[in-house]
This record gives sequence, C-alpha cells and structure tokens, in this order.
Amino acid sequence: MLEGDLAFNPISISGYHMREAGATAAQELAFTFADALAYLRHAKRAGLDTGRLAARISFFFAAHNDLFEEVAKFRAARRLWATLVREEFGGDEAACRLRFHTQTAGSTLTAQQPMVNVVRVAVQALAAVLGGTQSLHTNAFDEALALPTADSARLALRTQQVLAHESGVTGTADPLGGSYYVEALTAALESKARELMAEVERRGGAVKAIADGFVQREIAAAAYAAQLAVERGDDVVVGVNRFQEGEAAGAPPAPDYTALAARQVERLRAARASRDAARCARALRALSDAAAAPAAPLMESIVDAVRARATVGEITLAMERSWGRHGSSLTAPSTIG
Repeated sequence: MLEGDLAFNPISISGYHMREAGATAAQELAFTFADALAYLRHAKRAGLDTGRLAARISFFFAAHNDLFEEVAKFRAARRLWATLVREEFGGDEAACRLRFHTQTAGSTLTAQQPMVNVVRVAVQALAAVLGGTQSLHTNAFDEALALPTADSARLALRTQQVLAHESGVTGTADPLGGSYYVEALTAALESKARELMAEVERRGGAVKAIADGFVQREIAAAAYAAQLAVERGDDVVVGVNRFQEGEAAGAPPAPDYTALAARQVERLRAARASRDAARCARALRALSDAAAAPAAPLMESIVDAVRARATVGEITLAMERSWGRHGSSLTAPSTIG
C-alpha cells in the first residue's frame, strides 16, 4: 500500500458524522484524532511505516454556524495533528501536515424558511476557507426537505465560486491568524480537545472508548444540551424558535406522519405480494450463509437479495441471524468478524 509515490489518500478519517450527531467542536477534534491514532498504532504494530502513512491520511470535518469557533477549530486541528504525529511517531513535515475536506453542516439546515439556508451555507463555507480547508462541499438550501434540485445544487456550487474568485479570502494562508479572539479560541479548543483525548487514552484508546460507549455518551449529552438550548430560546435558530413565519407566508405545513406511514405500509405489502417469494427466500438464506462465513464477500449476496426485491429490513434480519444484533450494552457481539 505504501510502495512508491501515492497520488491518493488511502484513509479518510471522518469527524463529520460525529458533529452531525451533536458533538461539540472540541469533541469533533478529539474523537477524530483519537480514531486517527488508533489507525496509526495498528499500522505500526503491523510493521508499516507510520511516517509515510501519516503523510497520506486525510480528514473530513464539518463546518457549522459559529464562524469564529469553526475557524479556530480548523486552526487548532492543524496544530494538534502536527504535535501528535511528531511526538508519538516522529513524523516529518509531510506527515505533520493536516489534509482535510470540509462539508457544510446538514444538521443546521431548516425546513422552515429554507432560503435562509443559503446564508447559513455561505457563512459555514467562509469559515472552512478561512480555516484553510483544501476541499469543500457546500450543501444545497433545500436538503432539509428533499434531494437537491439542479438549481439548488448549482447555487451551492456558485457559493464556493464566489468565495474562491470574488471574496479575496483565498489570497493568503491563515488570514485570521494574530487576531486575539481567534488565537484565544484556537488555544481553548486545542486544550479542551486534549483533555478529551486524554480521557480516551485513560480508557484504553479509541476502540475501547467506543466499545464501552464513552464516545457515544459524550456526543449524546452534547446533542441533548444543544437541543435544550434551542427549545429554551437560549440559542436562536432563525425561522425555528425566533422570527417564525406562518403557513400563509410560505412555511411548509407539518407532515401528516400517520398518513405517510400508512402509505408506506401499503407500498410494502404490494411489493411483497408481487415479488417471487421463493426466489426472495432463497436469496435471503444465501445472504445468511454468506454472513456466517468469516471470509465470504457479502456484496454479491446483498445485490442478489435486492434484485429478488427483499426489503432493507429483511436483508438486515438475514445478516442478524448470523451476526446477532448490536445491543444496548454497546458491546459488539463476539461473532461479528
């Protein structure tokens, strides 16, 4: 894997999904880098050159609404990653560089007054650029309602192009460096991330911290606190808990979830009635058998089950027969390979 000059990053370590689940900026940094250390330590035990591997690791972060906090987060990430790689693995300059992609925050998009999301995405994208991202995805304003339309996707792209070609913010590296506020935020986020990483280390590293539920509990607590702050009105979400507009002004009506559920149940019944039941059963049995064989590839069996019109739930249950189900103890079944 590490022979010759690589033109791609073989490992991309994500913090985006954790931030979308409710992690704070500091948690996003800490848990993402804890995962990265787990990868590098495993590679070292396998005899790989960790310096060369670290030079080809990339990261995937989120950009949220607090512009200065997000800029400080990306700056802290650069400093923290360089220190971690240098101290534990003796990495050179290339290994210590932070390579990261950023996506604007889907969890911040609102179905109420969706055009306001245009402004949110622009602010988030600006934070990512000011923080030095090498790659950027901007969400479409209508993604809280449905898949983006061609027009909304084009507007998301144009947001990036305005930043890149009209705003001037790409003309210098680290344009907010030296600002007292940004430097103080950067130091505070790095310090908090280090505290969380130390706790992960105390628990035996990222793999064990995930297995015993520590990471999940920390993120869940942060998400709960954030939701309470919105519901109390301590944190303002424009169009949701302040500056609302009624249905007559264009806000989408609340969905009739009972009717939606009934329609979906009817569609499911019709699909099951019209499919070849024997073929579907054979495909699901074959999938269970493949899941029971540790080295057997699953994708072909899954595709066969889909072609036989098995449902997602049936496919999941077919694998569950061999693997068991992840329980509330947050400990993976020992039969899972």
